[in-house]
Amino acid sequence: MTKAFENPERLEMVNTLMQAAKKEKAEIWKVVAEELSRPRKNRREVNLYEINKNTQKDETVVVPGKVLGVGNIDHKLTVAAFQFTHDAKKKIADCGSIAITISELMKKNPKGSKVRVLG
Repeated sequence: MTKAFENPERLEMVNTLMQAAKKEKAEIWKVVAEELSRPRKNRREVNLYEINKNTQKDETVVVPGKVLGVGNIDHKLTVAAFQFTHDAKKKIADCGSIAITISELMKKNPKGSKVRVLG
């Protein structure tokens, strides 16, 4: 049952993640799909300072929700998320890190190996 106000991109992403989880036998995509299936008020929102505090250099993390621009990152890493604020994307790029969509991460790393869910 799809409601008129549902984000079709999010629903498509959830379906794609579930298919990838089955096809690649990658539990991480199932976890991310379940997180993105939550109602908006229960979805993850992560500030840059939290990402910085909980990651190490050259790590890859996925945020099943939105990355907010509060704080800074002081090391290089790859951050994949469903959404980024404009400030978050700019700050991530300014420090030499990479901000990509979850779809892009799935294409680069179908099995989700060495990727951590954050938030």
